[in-house]
Amino acid sequence: MSEIITHLNGKAGETKFSRKREGRWRRVWRNLDTYVLLVPGLLLLLLFKYTPMYGVLIAFQDFNIFDGIRGSQWVGFEQFRKLMQSAEFIQVFTNTLLISIYKIVLLFPIPILIALLLNEIRFPAFKRTIQTIIYMPHFLSWVIISGLFMTILSPSDGLVNTVIQWFGGESIRFFMDNHVFRSVVVFTAGWKEIGWNAIIFIAALASVEQEQYEAASIDGANRLQQMWHISLPGIVPTIILMLILRLGMVLDAGTEQILTMYNPTVYASGDVIGTFVYRMGLGKMDYSFSTAVGLFNSVVGFILIISGNWLSKKTLNRGIW
Repeated sequence: MSEIITHLNGKAGETKFSRKREGRWRRVWRNLDTYVLLVPGLLLLLLFKYTPMYGVLIAFQDFNIFDGIRGSQWVGFEQFRKLMQSAEFIQVFTNTLLISIYKIVLLFPIPILIALLLNEIRFPAFKRTIQTIIYMPHFLSWVIISGLFMTILSPSDGLVNTVIQWFGGESIRFFMDNHVFRSVVVFTAGWKEIGWNAIIFIAALASVEQEQYEAASIDGANRLQQMWHISLPGIVPTIILMLILRLGMVLDAGTEQILTMYNPTVYASGDVIGTFVYRMGLGKMDYSFSTAVGLFNSVVGFILIISGNWLSKKTLNRGIW
């Protein structure tokens, strides 16, 4: 009798699975046009993101550009051993961490504050004007921004140094002083991207139900209390998402930005992993070592984003997945 029941249960499970599978394919067929639209994006992802991963093999070789990947000598983890023993890389890694931490600690909260403040503005025209002004720097390339700030911060006739000298101070060589170069990098990154980063939080605030504000107003809550108890909690999931993604890019301290600003005099404070890979790979043509550095960067970023998501779920019961 038990065997018959087991057999019937198995048959029922198979039937249920087959129906579920059939239902899934029906949904796919019913939305076939939508899935077809995914094909170009998936092909681009495969072509430009996954296919180049074949080049990671260079990190385990003594790569010779004339012999190619198949003809180059395999050296295993030799490039990584050289990487860990390189005093220059340790300095570069330290610079990358410091600049990224400064950007997270100092710049990450500002777009949230801007979004909260803009959400309280009740004059649409004024609100749109402010948004346009703070968004505009994002559309300028780092080449233009670097030239702009090099002019403003010029030690000879720059506006900032002119004011400093007018008050009796000494001229500061902002782009040639290791003590201030990181500050310049962080400030210019904030000037360019803070307004643009606020867009995500402004969009998140738009999804907060207006009834909550009305109820709080009836209960006697002022604007500041509504901001603290309704607006901010309403965008906490978005804040967590953006913070986890930012942690995954902690070793990307702004390669394009620093390449347009730095020079050999500030390598000690401004050389980051991205610029180091650029100098080693294209400057010294040490492709294997630069690929090993890039792979190390990617692995650490992957570990950080996984750890950040785990920590968020553990403490706040929220995460990306």
